Amino acid sequence: QAHLVESGGGLVQAGGSLRLHCEASGLMFDSYVMGWLRPAPGKEREFVAAIFRDGSATYYADSVKGRFTISRDNAKFTVDLQMSMLKPDDTAVYYCAADPNIYTFHASNPDLEHWGQGTLVTVSS
Repeated sequence: QAHLVESGGGLVQAGGSLRLHCEASGLMFDSYVMGWLRPAPGKEREFVAAIFRDGSATYYADSVKGRFTISRDNAKFTVDLQMSMLKPDDTAVYYCAADPNIYTFHASNPDLEHWGQGTLVTVSS
């Protein structure tokens, strides 16, 4: 059974940085696109960032482009999200997710194959 476990959330001031970490087990890690999502008004979860199976391509929501960086280590079954220049609007529970298909991440309410439990990020103004 697949498990995704997030860590690294916390409280940070606006303009600060945090690094989220996700550890995967029980799945063929390098067969999956990995990504991060968060709740948004009118949506259960919206796309934030994703990285292709071999790390050759990355994808970002317009709202985080230039501020967030996603990376993965296929040897360690991990994916990280480096968040910089954080804004109060970034406050959310961030979920790590895995799916074979990058297009699923961009759906209006993504129905991805595996999800973590989430880690809370709070950005104070």
